[in-house]
Amino acid sequence: MRRVLVLALLLAGCGSPAAPESGKVTGDVTVFAAASLTETFTQLGKDFGAANAGTKVKFNFGGSSALAQQLNQGAPADVFASAAPANMKQVTDTKTITDAPRTFARNELAIVVPKGNPGKITTLADFADAGKKIALCAEQVPCGAAARKVFEIAKVTPAPDTLEQDVKAVLTKVSLGEVDGALVYRTDVKSAGDKVEGITFTEASQAVNDYPIAPLAKAPNAAAAKAFVEFVLSDKGRAVLGAAGFGSP
Repeated sequence: MRRVLVLALLLAGCGSPAAPESGKVTGDVTVFAAASLTETFTQLGKDFGAANAGTKVKFNFGGSSALAQQLNQGAPADVFASAAPANMKQVTDTKTITDAPRTFARNELAIVVPKGNPGKITTLADFADAGKKIALCAEQVPCGAAARKVFEIAKVTPAPDTLEQDVKAVLTKVSLGEVDGALVYRTDVKSAGDKVEGITFTEASQAVNDYPIAPLAKAPNAAAAKAFVEFVLSDKGRAVLGAAGFGSP
């Protein structure tokens, strides 16, 4: 009778819940990411959550320089994805990041105009025309630094009417018809669809931005932070980025 009872208890134990699968991550993941990554990272966040039940990715999108400043001031986050190595370096220099940043995408600028191109902008030279309304990114953010470089190469002195703190703010000015033209990333032109028109120019290939990503040293969810970085660098991540117009590193 005693042996029967022990056997019954052992068999009952076989039906108990299994331990969580090794390697799975759960909980919230907070990602600070460049504004130009808004559409792609939103999609990757959904995909990552679907692949890791119980995990939710929360984003703070903005200009890379502003995000770096927030992180250096102690803003809680798990991952930083910058639109340029210079802004990532602002964070690595303070040891806010311990793992070496890894480049996951590349991007370059394009001229963007409202649908129908009412301002008749066709080249970089048109950005020097004080009679046209022009929007650019501020120089401290990656799209602004890249713009400065292409204007120097083209020997054009732009006459911007407004300087914005991130590339999405510039794109909004164009899509609303508030300016005649601007410089944004080619991925932003694509994401805007038929609201705007894009114009390529040769100097853009000489000012390509590399996008680095890294988990943060004091990440509240360190395991999920590293898992999300790996997900972005995976074939799945590269496919989403490639479909949006990003180049491979």
